[in-house]
Order: sequence, then C-alpha cells, then structure tokens
Amino acid sequence: MSSPANPFQPFFDHQRVVVLDGGFATELERWGAPLDSALWSAKLLLDDPDALTDVHRSFLEAGADCIATATYQASFEGFEKIGVGRDEAERLMLESVSLATRAVDDFWALPENRVLRLRPLVAASLGPYGAFLADGSEYDGRYSVGRDVLEHFHLDRLGVVASSAADVVAFETIPSLIETEVIVQILDDTPDVWAWLSFSCRDGTHLNDGTPIRDALAACADVERIAAVGVNCTPPRFMPELISEIRAHTDLPVVVYPNSGETYDAVSKTWSGDSAGAETGATWGDVAAEWVEAGASLVGGCCRVTASDISDVRSRVVSLG
Repeated sequence: MSSPANPFQPFFDHQRVVVLDGGFATELERWGAPLDSALWSAKLLLDDPDALTDVHRSFLEAGADCIATATYQASFEGFEKIGVGRDEAERLMLESVSLATRAVDDFWALPENRVLRLRPLVAASLGPYGAFLADGSEYDGRYSVGRDVLEHFHLDRLGVVASSAADVVAFETIPSLIETEVIVQILDDTPDVWAWLSFSCRDGTHLNDGTPIRDALAACADVERIAAVGVNCTPPRFMPELISEIRAHTDLPVVVYPNSGETYDAVSKTWSGDSAGAETGATWGDVAAEWVEAGASLVGGCCRVTASDISDVRSRVVSLG
C-alpha cells in the first residue's frame, strides 16, 4: 500500500474498469458454511479457513480484478466477545489477508490466467462500527457512541491491515457523516495507505443517516490516497442517480457494488423480494454495464451477488474498455 500511484490506475489504463468480487458471505452460504456468528464470515478464520480460500478462488476464476478479505466484521472487540485475545485476533486479521494473497498467487501462477489479465489485487475489508454490533445499525448509523469510540475502533483495525500485504483498504457500508469524518481523519494521518470509501445509502442522494452524499464526498476532498469513493450494500435501483451525484461532486474514481436489490430484515436476518432485473430479465452484467456507462470505474456486487454474476459482469463491462 506504499505505492505512490493509485493501485487501480493500471487497470483503468488497460481495460477502463475494475471488476470487483461479489457477496463473500453469499458464496459461503451457497457452499453450506455456517454464518450464524456475530463475526459472520470472519468466524471461519478460526473454523474453516479453507472455505474462505475456495470463495476467493471462485471470484478470481469468475473474473474479479480485486478480491476482498474476510475481515468486514472482524474487530478486536468482536473477537474478544468469543474469547479470542488481542494477539490472536491480530494474527487472524493478518491471516485473512494472507489467505486472499495466496489465492491470488495460486491463480496467477497458472499461465492461462495471465492471458489479457492484470494480476488481481487484494482489498482489506473493514466494515463500519455497526457491523461489529451485528444489530443492523450499519444500515442507519445510529450507534449512540461518541467520536472517540469510532476513532479507536477504526484506528485499531487499520493499524493491523496497514502493515499487511493488502494492496488497498476498503472502508465499506459507511452509513453516516460522523463515521466518514472519523475514517477520513485516520486516513489523513496514515499517508502510506491507499483506501476506498463506499457508503450505504437510503436513496439516490443521501447516506442512510440522512446526510446528503455530497457532504460525505466533501469530507474526502483533501485527503491523499483515496483510491475511489462510492456506494455498496444499497439497492441497485439507486445506482444511476448516485453515480451522477458522485461524479458531480468529485473527480475521484467511482466504485459501486450494490446488493442484489432484495430487502434485508436485520431482525430475522432474512432476505425477501425480487433482485435487480427480475421484472425485465436483465442480468447483473447488464445493469453493471449501465453503471459503467454512467461513470462508474469499479463495479461488482455485495450481498446476494454470486460468482456467476461477477463472471457476467466481466463479460460485459471489460469489453466496454
């Protein structure tokens, strides 16, 4: 992460767009992995790391240019709740990066995977404070804690992954302006780290806490080494307006990887409703191509988006480059 240039620039030059992976937990569930822990997929760092490697491999083979680690819901506080001490928690977070890096190494060792491809990158995934709470509050940002708690939470984890082999840090599903400001300040004090920030939004112009997304973008304006800004874990129907809004207020690359479009119930932890394209027959690649044409430079998927969907994305959007 000490590179002086945006780590995604070679991909922009080579193929215009970066293909991200999809819903990590979605693939794990499809393969029968238990995800009933408050640590979500991070619990498998203890129980079944091979399953994490298998999912990384599936997304790489599907065409992802960047895969995210299984640390979205990992934190010292979360591991402590299940009896894992600080030293072991730090080792597990670093191991998550190592698993993803080894998956890339193994993928890249095969000559057939280097045909018309650039070596994929690894993003260290860091979810919001609400992900640690595991109560759905990452979807509204109502944590009832002060700025100092958020600073400690994010700085603690960034301090671990900043020393890892990850190419970039992904601060994901940020629901509020205060959490954005905290993350931006931490990044400003950590100049050797490249990161993207992706927000969770309630509509086409506002974060989930009601803040206009333009205010969150303004908070990012003067920070070096922000590789991209955008949106994740938000219904796909809001992407065109959000991409337009983001492009109107920043020159940074735009990253979008929404959920499938179904509705999540944080209490029952279940999904319902139709996915994007259900009425029109559009595939995930179809809608991703529309986001690229609207101005997105990094596209993928979040919850309920499969490796098959990512394969469809690559077949559609890379040909646009």
